[in-house]
Amino acid sequence: MALEELWELFPIILKEHSTDYKDWYAKEEALLLEVLDSGVAMRLSHIGSTAVDGLLAKPTVDILLEVDGCSDINSFGRQLEGIGWMLMSEQKSPFELSYNKGYTPEGFADKVFHLHIRYFGDWDELYFRDCLIAHPNVAREYAKLKTKLAKEFMNDRDAYTGAKADFVQKYSSLGKKEQNHKYKPKGFGSL
Repeated sequence: MALEELWELFPIILKEHSTDYKDWYAKEEALLLEVLDSGVAMRLSHIGSTAVDGLLAKPTVDILLEVDGCSDINSFGRQLEGIGWMLMSEQKSPFELSYNKGYTPEGFADKVFHLHIRYFGDWDELYFRDCLIAHPNVAREYAKLKTKLAKEFMNDRDAYTGAKADFVQKYSSLGKKEQNHKYKPKGFGSL
């Protein structure tokens, strides 16, 4: 399928926040920890808008799986595929694997997930989530921006994500400053 056809099948849809998202995350986290080899997951985090109570969101639970740089990527890739995850993209530098679950030939399933796999680090998504939780006014501003962009880019996920980038970067930086880089692993470079 061409990218444009995929975007037609899987448009940007925003919904009111559901308390079910935390349960979806908890169940998927438990399943991931059960099937992955011991020590692979250095940190698992619920990120994205579904992690922020009350925030308008695509009904997709985003999960950040941080792994040790020595992990056998091929091995845990097979483990993920065994529980329904599909590799969607791979980036070498910086390292990131993206897996999806809940995409069907007919469209979205009842539960949809994105799994972002990166080496253990100091990732903006953690600070952005925490900033939105700490600042409800910023979360409301973000919801307005997403609503506007979803109308404009309903069938262009890349453009939708790109148009949010400045806002996300601004508040990720604020979150890092306010939270004093709390997610930064010990011995992980200088501030």
